[in-house]
Amino acid sequence: MQVSTSTGSRTAESSKGVAVFPLGQMALFVMVLVLFFLWGMSNNLTDILVQQFRKSFELSTFSAQLVSTANFTGYFCMAIPAALVMRRWGYKVGMVTGLCLFGAGMVLFWPAAVSGKYVPFLMALFAVGCGASILETAANPFMAQFGPPPTSERRLNFAQSFNPPGTILGVWIGRQYILSGVELTPVQVAAKKAAGTYVAYLHGEIMRVVPTYIALGSAVLLFALLLSRMKFPRMTSEHEGESGGQGSFRALRHYPQLWFAVAANVCNVGGQICMWSNIIFYMKAYTLVSEKTAANYIIYSLVAMLVGRFASTPLMKFVSPSRLLGIYGAANVVLMAIAVTHPGMLGAWAIVGGSFFLSIMFPTIFALGLKGLGENTKLGGSMLVMAIVGGAFFPLVLGVIKGITGSMAMGYLVPLACFAGVAVYGFVAPLILPPPGMTDPEAGLVAAERGYGI
Repeated sequence: MQVSTSTGSRTAESSKGVAVFPLGQMALFVMVLVLFFLWGMSNNLTDILVQQFRKSFELSTFSAQLVSTANFTGYFCMAIPAALVMRRWGYKVGMVTGLCLFGAGMVLFWPAAVSGKYVPFLMALFAVGCGASILETAANPFMAQFGPPPTSERRLNFAQSFNPPGTILGVWIGRQYILSGVELTPVQVAAKKAAGTYVAYLHGEIMRVVPTYIALGSAVLLFALLLSRMKFPRMTSEHEGESGGQGSFRALRHYPQLWFAVAANVCNVGGQICMWSNIIFYMKAYTLVSEKTAANYIIYSLVAMLVGRFASTPLMKFVSPSRLLGIYGAANVVLMAIAVTHPGMLGAWAIVGGSFFLSIMFPTIFALGLKGLGENTKLGGSMLVMAIVGGAFFPLVLGVIKGITGSMAMGYLVPLACFAGVAVYGFVAPLILPPPGMTDPEAGLVAAERGYGI
């Protein structure tokens, strides 16, 4: 126990007085920050699509969750190939490739909408998820390494702070230009069917997604061109460690800090997507608000997350990141319990408040999981990105619970359990993190001596 306390305190102390930003390379730093903004715009548009497709294709809650499943399954499938590409050709190739696939997936929304079928949209979302997976596999470890190691958590939290403004803008665009605000009653549906106009109405609702996704896809492809012309620095751990190796998946067995972080990230992303993708359904079930008003609560959630990022990052100078993560995870357990037991406006605001504490989870888990990996950083990063598959699985579980119980509030037991897992990880992480300053392969040897190798 003494070891864990001293490790946590040394982690906080070792970052004091150390630069956070890569001075002299700020132009590239800003360009990569834009990536966090861009994929943020896309990721939370899926929360709007869940509602829009549920209406347009007349889907059940479970079937509507396949929007998130398609997107985040792409993360799972592409993370390892992305790591292998970057291990061979570097971060720049990874980022540009990810942007191209990301933008192409968005452009595919046009033929999907013309087809009028749900499956082509899921395929386009899968392509978007694959592109985003490559981007995150590249950008997150790049930011963690793009500066002094003692400030990696603070630097990555700062970079991730530019994700919420993108998500806020994306949700606002979706609210304004994708959601029509037209919510037909059963009587109105019957009247349109009798008049033979109901199919045309549904197709019109489907086509509303096209302008937004074509515009976003074009912007992403243009940014890919701009980034391809930037010069990237060669990092000592980008392609190899001091021994000149490139790392291996076999070596990852000996890093408990990575595998505990992977499990925590599965829970974190699963809880996050459950919260946001279902808040419109939650409010429609327990309040009298319209779909557009309910969509505002996604924006409020993202604002809370943005405030949480900027307010919490400076705290890491005084409180170890892992301890703060544990506290924030416990806070979200309480808030999700309120959402379950007090459905209605109080529960909705509890979900919104949970986004403040959600703010540091992904970047902190990611940075802690990469500690001491050295030449295995890219491959380890791919494992952490694969963990985003939690966003594909847990919303389906929520949909099943809702279907069985008939209660959307009971479905929020799923994010409650997820954040309990994050809290446990935050409090036990100091036991498995390598001592500050220890690099690969020392960290792996120490882990093996402790009996943590798998």
